Amino acid sequence: MGTLAGVLALACAHAESVEPPASPLIGGAPAGEAGRVVVIAVANVVGELPLSSGTTPGLYAKRPGYVAGIRAEALMEEVARSHGLRPLDAWPIRSLGLHCATFLIPDGASRGEVLSALARDPRVTLAQPLNEFGTLGEPAATPATTVTPAIVGKGTQDLPYNDPYLPLQRGLLGLGVPQAHRCARGDGVRVAVIDTGMDTEHPDLVGVPTATANFVDHDAARFQRDHHGTEVAGLIAAQPGNATGIVGVAPGARLIALKACWERGDGSASCNSFTLSQALATAIDRGAQVINLSLGGPADELLTKLLRVALARGMVVVGAMPPGGARDGFPLGVPGVIAVQDVASPEAGALGAPAREVLTLMPGGRYDFASGTSMAAAHVSGLAALLLQHHPGFDGPRIEKLLREQGSLQPPVPLNACRVLEAVEPRCHCS
Repeated sequence: MGTLAGVLALACAHAESVEPPASPLIGGAPAGEAGRVVVIAVANVVGELPLSSGTTPGLYAKRPGYVAGIRAEALMEEVARSHGLRPLDAWPIRSLGLHCATFLIPDGASRGEVLSALARDPRVTLAQPLNEFGTLGEPAATPATTVTPAIVGKGTQDLPYNDPYLPLQRGLLGLGVPQAHRCARGDGVRVAVIDTGMDTEHPDLVGVPTATANFVDHDAARFQRDHHGTEVAGLIAAQPGNATGIVGVAPGARLIALKACWERGDGSASCNSFTLSQALATAIDRGAQVINLSLGGPADELLTKLLRVALARGMVVVGAMPPGGARDGFPLGVPGVIAVQDVASPEAGALGAPAREVLTLMPGGRYDFASGTSMAAAHVSGLAALLLQHHPGFDGPRIEKLLREQGSLQPPVPLNACRVLEAVEPRCHCS
C-alpha cells in the first residue's frame, strides 16, 4: 500500500461495504447465454418522441426517445423467422438510420455460421456478435474514506482552493489544473461519461448539471452506488472551493451520465454492444461535446459506426489504453479517438496522464485512490472541456495535436493544462 493510500485508510477504518450487484440480463438473453446472442440491424426511417432529462437516473426511458418504423419492425420479424432466431430486445438508432435488435440463435447452432448466413441476407444491413467490454480501472486497494480535513487538510493555505484533499492530488497539481482554472473551468461544456452509474448526490458533485440514463437495468439505487463511473466523474467535475474533498479538472462542465456497464463482485465492470450502442446513440443525440470511454474490448462494427458519426460531428472522443497497449479494438481502433495511457508507462502514439493512485470520489460521499488508464482518460476528457470552453469548434484531432505539442516539448515533459490554454488563448495568463 502506498504512503498516501495508507493515510486515507487510517482516516476511516470503518468504511461502508457495498454488496456486489447481480449481473443484468444481457440484451434480454437468459443468464449465461451471451455467447448465443447476435445483433442485427436493418434500415429504418425514425420518428421522434419527446426526450426528457434530469438529475436522477430513470428520467430518460430506457430506450432513446425515438421509435422504429413499421416497415423496419416487420422486416426484422421476417429476418428472425427466416433464420430461426428468438427475439430478445430491439432499439432504433436515429443517427445511423437503423433499427437494431438482439436475437438468440437456435440450440446447437454455430454463431459463426448464423452470422455468415445473415451477412448474405440482402435485408440485413449489419450482423455481428454481442461483444463484451470492460472498464479499465483497478479496484481500490484501501477502504473508501470519509472527509477528515484535520488529517490531510494542512498545507492548503498555499493552494488556490480550500478543498482538504487537494494536497494529495499529485496528478492534478502536476497538470497545472488549479492555475488553468484562472482561464477556463470547462463552463457549460457537455461531457458524456459512458460508464457504470455514478453517485450524482456526492457532496463534491452537488451543483453539477447532470442528465442521466440507464441502459443496464431500472435500479436507481444501484446507479447511485456504482464505483467506476463515480471515480471518473469525480476526476472530471468535482467541485472546487467548497471546503470538501477534491478538485476536478473541469468543474464547470455539464455531465451526461450514461450507464452502459454493470459492476461485478470482484470490482470489475462489464458492458456489451447492446448497452454501449444505446449509450453512444444518446450521447450523440444529446449533443455531447466530449465522450469519455474509460473502457475497451474487441472491434465492434455497430459501435464503430456510431463513433464515426460522433467524430464527423466534431465530438471529442477520449479512450483509455488497454493493458498491453493494443489499439485495434473498440474504441481506440477507430481513427480520431484520442488514446490515453498511464504517463508512467509510455506507449508510442498515445497521450500520457496520471493513472496511478489518483485520489477521486467514491459512492456515499467518500474518497479513495484509484488506478488504471480509466483515470488517465478522465483527466484528458477534463482538459478537452477546458479547451472547448473558449474554442467550441475544436475537434478531437485538433485537441490531441495541441496536447501532444505542449506535453512533449522536452520529453518526458507531462501535459500541462495551463501551458496548453496559454498556447491557444491570447488572453490567458495562468502560469
